[in-house]
Amino acid sequence: MKNSRHFSPLDQLISTVDNGLRTVFGQPIVTERPNPAANIEESDLSTEQRERAGRLMRINHAGEVSAQGLYQGQAITARLPGIRKKMERAAQEENDHLAWCETRAKELDTPVSLFNPLWYMGSLTIGAIAGLAGDKWSLGFVVETERQVVKHLDEHMNEITIEDKKSQAILQQMKEDEARHATVALHAGGAELPPPIKSMMQLTSKIMTKTAYWV
Repeated sequence: MKNSRHFSPLDQLISTVDNGLRTVFGQPIVTERPNPAANIEESDLSTEQRERAGRLMRINHAGEVSAQGLYQGQAITARLPGIRKKMERAAQEENDHLAWCETRAKELDTPVSLFNPLWYMGSLTIGAIAGLAGDKWSLGFVVETERQVVKHLDEHMNEITIEDKKSQAILQQMKEDEARHATVALHAGGAELPPPIKSMMQLTSKIMTKTAYWV
């Protein structure tokens, strides 16, 4: 008979704190996938192009910090083990994005957002509430979140010069991953969110992106 480990509330709390510290201050646990920009030579960008790309990568990094909080909160309160495993795998892939964005921002001499702890805690709370509402709503929240992220990534890819092949490669892979996460969540039973919730999510996202662009 195969033994399965049972995690107590204390175990989950410790795991959540560890995840939060790794996300905001340390080294997140990534998957086996390499950075898509690792073997691409740096382009000869102007000062303006570097600054613009750096600020956009900071926004994307802040978004991935938020994604970690969201998925971690949902994993804590998800009712079905299968749903929890999907959340945990998606969160780990988001860690790839987190690491890639931070690496690229540093290459462009751009610091990450000072408000990352706030983005993480706010999203952790939202994710936990979504999970408590039920798995179908939690998954629906993932679907809508990822759809909005894909839209933002499209906008950033259009704003960053095509000559910046390293940033473009990272954003393209992120876009593919986010779209897949949305599809997986939808097929797992995600419900369509009410329009007011979608509008609130868009407003929250706008506040975060505008703040992270500058700080």
